[in-house]
Amino acid sequence: MNQIGMRGKTQAQPGFLTVINLNASVPAQHPLRAIKRHVDTVLKKLSPLFLDREYSEGSFDHSIFAKNYERLLSTDVAKLFFAEIYELSRQGGWTSDEHFTADGTLIESWASLKSFARNDGGDQKKVQAAKDDDPGNPTIDFKSEPRRNATHQSTTDPQSVLYRKTQGKEAKLCFGGHILMENRNGLCADFTLHNPITEPEPAMALRQLDQHIQLHEGTAPKTLGADKGYYQKAFVSGCREWGVAPHVACKAGVRVPGLDGRTTHRPGHQTSLKIRKRVEEIIGWIETVGGLRRSRY
Repeated sequence: MNQIGMRGKTQAQPGFLTVINLNASVPAQHPLRAIKRHVDTVLKKLSPLFLDREYSEGSFDHSIFAKNYERLLSTDVAKLFFAEIYELSRQGGWTSDEHFTADGTLIESWASLKSFARNDGGDQKKVQAAKDDDPGNPTIDFKSEPRRNATHQSTTDPQSVLYRKTQGKEAKLCFGGHILMENRNGLCADFTLHNPITEPEPAMALRQLDQHIQLHEGTAPKTLGADKGYYQKAFVSGCREWGVAPHVACKAGVRVPGLDGRTTHRPGHQTSLKIRKRVEEIIGWIETVGGLRRSRY
């Protein structure tokens, strides 16, 4: 490259190579160092399950990632990594083995609503005609035709479903994301993707709690907090079967068998409802800093 001097004289810039010690660039007391020590401990334990790649090989591009997707994610390596990190938190006394909170969110699919077509191929002529008119961004009018998950599916992301979490909201192609949080410091104990239609959030909460007990020996849940969306018979009875107190926010004028003043009037119930709000911080982090407001692929 050439540089133009202050007097207009062209000066040739010599080529050079700079070597940077990344370790020395991080301050000694930086919190990343403590995090890295924990991560390294887990990676060493799980090393037989991970790919061996040298620094000089570079990072994955989209095609290499796609080829190794099954090995890296679908074989539960990522879930095992998360579980081991959480186990370190337990050993440090940072987590509660007795009090938990459950909540869910929606992760928007990368697929467009234009891809949500009939399973029997009935939309193909309409789609093709639109592509012939404008191949880059075809205009397809589906307003005259009701679209349902039972009869339609996304052609680009078939695992997503058309769903709205609350009345009055626009239905979108999405996935359900469900969180189990421990209440001592508000740490995420589990995060699971699911179909919000076939496995609604209350059922997902009970499944996560079951898996958490099996995965982390010594866990003995006593309470499970949740918002009004979990104020239903199936969730309350499921908690009672586990011997867990359902610390769920109640709906005025609605009564659910198995949940009355013997639970809701206890101080612990009110404490759970206050702590429950921390789960929104986890959801907020996942959707903003974590970049999972919408799926990546």
